[in-house]
Amino acid sequence: MTDTLLCGCSGKMGTAVRNIVANRQDCQISAGFDQVPMQLDFPVYTAIESIAKHVDVVVDFSHPTALESLLQYCKKHSTPAVLCTTGYSAEQVKNVEEAARELPVFYSRNMSLGINLLMELVKTAESVLGDGFDVEIVEAHHNQKIDAPSGTALMLADAVNGVRENRMKYTYDRHSQRKRREQNELGIHSVRGGTIVGEHQVIFAGQHEVITLSHSAQSKELFAVGAVNAAVFMAGRGPGLYDMSDLIRDGI
Repeated sequence: MTDTLLCGCSGKMGTAVRNIVANRQDCQISAGFDQVPMQLDFPVYTAIESIAKHVDVVVDFSHPTALESLLQYCKKHSTPAVLCTTGYSAEQVKNVEEAARELPVFYSRNMSLGINLLMELVKTAESVLGDGFDVEIVEAHHNQKIDAPSGTALMLADAVNGVRENRMKYTYDRHSQRKRREQNELGIHSVRGGTIVGEHQVIFAGQHEVITLSHSAQSKELFAVGAVNAAVFMAGRGPGLYDMSDLIRDGI
């Protein structure tokens, strides 16, 4: 049984994780952390440093500002971390990578199996199509999402850029530019509206043909399932940086 500390337990994703865990036999939530405390069937703390209870793994669906204290807690207690929060800055991502030298850290900007499959398909498409196709990414989310572009859009962009040996320049806005598109541009566009859970399109536009690879999330539950699977996977792991590809290889 994997004992879990759930950060962001009062939020929408925290609620989804609680619902998934309630129907699992291999894990349980032993404690929660949130700035908005709720009366739940486990103790909820408003300061992570005040949590003395031992847990096997920490699952984070809170806010980027909580990252530093979260990593400090995990280092102090030698606890694996599953980081599901989006909107980290480049410096924060670097801090995550540094923490993984002494901690088991699972970090993915999207916990969906389908999105991670899409990323592999995007890499394959880019390796086949190459410089002859322009690449644009369009992502759409609900009107309550704060960060833009989404972490998933950036993950997909990085996948393309990696195939092109990091030669691409990300362009987020063209309204202030009056010039032709450069060959090494990778456009990333954000849409916010309604209750859209998550839509991602990767467009490969060539001469007289367009190839579009896409993924549509129908429910936040799929991200919660991925996070819980990652928590069970990470319990007892050694230091290092893990992601969805490790989870897929493990067959979970």
